[in-house]
Amino acid sequence: MIFAMDSSVEWLLFLVVFLSISISSSSADRIGIPRGAAVLKKHHLPSKRAFSGDLHTYFYTQTLDHFNYKPESYATFQQRYVINYKYWGGGAVSAPIFVCLGAEQALETDLQTIGFLDDNAARFNALIVYIEHRYYGESVPFGSREEAFRNAYRMGYLNSAQALADYAEIIADMKNNLQASHSPVIVIGASYGGMLASWFRLKYPHLALGALASSAPVLYFDNITPSDAFYSIITMSFRETSESCYQTIRRSWSVIDSYASQPW
Repeated sequence: MIFAMDSSVEWLLFLVVFLSISISSSSADRIGIPRGAAVLKKHHLPSKRAFSGDLHTYFYTQTLDHFNYKPESYATFQQRYVINYKYWGGGAVSAPIFVCLGAEQALETDLQTIGFLDDNAARFNALIVYIEHRYYGESVPFGSREEAFRNAYRMGYLNSAQALADYAEIIADMKNNLQASHSPVIVIGASYGGMLASWFRLKYPHLALGALASSAPVLYFDNITPSDAFYSIITMSFRETSESCYQTIRRSWSVIDSYASQPW
């Protein structure tokens, strides 16, 4: 993908600003369905359940297992995603696409907690896409949650590698259907979703120009950051609130260790 120098600088500045923004809550009136949306063709079905406002909901016929060739690997399920076309400049001018990668929750939660995307999409004439993580919300394989979580074998398809491959399929197919092959994609996520965004940028660099990983433990790997940093902050918070509370919780660990060391 080739960009003019001024375009590259603009994107660099945008990413710097973007990384300085924390995930914030959004008002209820930011949840909705777009007007004049482009038609998504291949493998995409309109949702029976629609959001209000500026959002369109779709289902993509997703592959259960992206990495094996067993007969059951070719099973499919319907994966939900939502698009906001309100601010998009269109594929003809290579307007950007912001893709929120769903984490361990239904898509509705992402819509309520990443409201800052609307502000930035308006500034950059961007398309906003929210993709639901497999096994959550309405993106459940095997027909129901009960069947999907019936045993360890079926639960084995719930992992980050499969989720990343899901997102790659949807993004590639969506860009093709919207004739937006040159539109740069920025993937976005928070916490576990932030890790997914980081991993997606590393594993699928041909699909994502950049990634925003908010509150993601990217530095906890390979001992780059002390592994007890989070717990140290929690301990400090308890102690600042109540020395008695801090001491009680501290003593509780010896009790837990004592019980854990006993034979069962």
